[in-house]
Amino acid sequence: MAVTIKTIDATKKTELVKFFKSQLMFYKDDPNFVAPLYGDKLHSVNEKKAPFFEHGEMRHFMAYRDGGIVGRISALVNRNHNDFFKDKVGFIGNFECENDQEAADALFNAAAEWLKSKNMDTMRGPIYPDTNGDCGLLIDGFDLPPVVMMTYNPEYYQHLFDGAGFVKAKDLHAYDLKPEDWLSEKLERLQGIVRKRYNIEIEDIHLKDKVGFERAVNLIKEIYDTAWEANWGNVKLTEREWIAMVKELKMVADERLLFLAKINGEYAGFQVTLPDVNQALIYNKKGTLAGAIWHLVTKKKKINRVRIVLAGVLPKYRKSGADAVMYYEIGQRGRAIGYNRGEGSWILEDNIMPIRGLTQIVNGKLYKMYRIYDKAI
Repeated sequence: MAVTIKTIDATKKTELVKFFKSQLMFYKDDPNFVAPLYGDKLHSVNEKKAPFFEHGEMRHFMAYRDGGIVGRISALVNRNHNDFFKDKVGFIGNFECENDQEAADALFNAAAEWLKSKNMDTMRGPIYPDTNGDCGLLIDGFDLPPVVMMTYNPEYYQHLFDGAGFVKAKDLHAYDLKPEDWLSEKLERLQGIVRKRYNIEIEDIHLKDKVGFERAVNLIKEIYDTAWEANWGNVKLTEREWIAMVKELKMVADERLLFLAKINGEYAGFQVTLPDVNQALIYNKKGTLAGAIWHLVTKKKKINRVRIVLAGVLPKYRKSGADAVMYYEIGQRGRAIGYNRGEGSWILEDNIMPIRGLTQIVNGKLYKMYRIYDKAI
C-alpha cells in the first residue's frame, strides 16, 4: 500500500495527543528509550502560550500505510533565525519513522513543500523548536540511554536521512566524564594556580532566594548571550524563551551544582549542571506527569550521573583558566553528593575551546555523536 500523509489540525487537542504519543510505538522494545513528558510537548505547540510562536510557526504531519501510523514529522519556520542569519532555512523536528525509506521520503517531502510555501530554500534538522531544545540525530553511541534533555533515536534513522539526500551540516559531540580521570592531580594544581593568579571566586546560586536567583539568572543571560553569540546556529533567545528555559532547568536542578565565577570581582562565567533525571524517568514508560513524579521520588537513589548543560566564559577571560576552576568545582561537588559520572554535551564539533577543556582539562572521552542535516528544497 502507498504511504499517505495527513496534516495535523493543531486546533484539535486529540490530534496533537495522537501525534506526540505515536512516538511510543517506535520504541516499545527499546530499553534505552526515555519517554518525554507529553504534557510538555503539548504546551510546545500551544500558540497562545509557547513563546516560539511570537516569531515562528509550525506544521505537523503523520504518515499512514494501510490505516496504520508509520511516521511523523514537524516543519518549523523561525523568523528570528532567518532575520539574524539572513537566510531562508526552515527546520524539521519530531521525526519518527519505521525503517521504510518510502515513508521517510513522504514525510520529508511534506515538510519540504510546506517550508517552500513559506519561502524557505533549505530544510535543516532535527531541531525542535530551536537549538536550545531537541537538537541532533544520534549517529554514534546507541548502547546507552540519553542523558537529561538529550535526544535518542534508532540507528537506522541516519540511513533514512542519507537516503533522502540530506547532507551533514554540523556534528554535535558528547563527552563521557569519569571522576578518576576528571579529578586529577594535574587539574587540582592547575585550578589552584589560576584561582590565585586571577583572583577567581565561585558564587553559589540558591534556588529559594528569589531576589538572588533572579539576579543570577540575569547575570547568566548576559554572559550566555555574549559567550554564545558567535556559535553556529545560535540565535539569542527572547525574554519569554529565556524565562521558559530557566523554568524547565529549575524543575530538575540541584542548586549545589549551579554557580557563577568572578574574576577580580567581575562576573566572568557560569556553569549549569543538572542531575541526570533520565536515570529515573526511563521507568516512566508512558510519559505522564504523575508517573514522572512517582519515579523521581522512588528512583532518586539511582541518579548518579550529571550533565553539564550550559557553560560560558566571557571572551576576554577565556584564557584565564576560569573553565578549569569551574570543572574542578563541579567534579568535587558532584563526587561529594554521590554523582560518580558526568556528561559534557552538546558541543559543536568545531568549537575548539570547550572541546579542549573537556578533553585536556578533565580528560573527557568522546562517546556519542549527533548530526544536524541540511537539504536544499
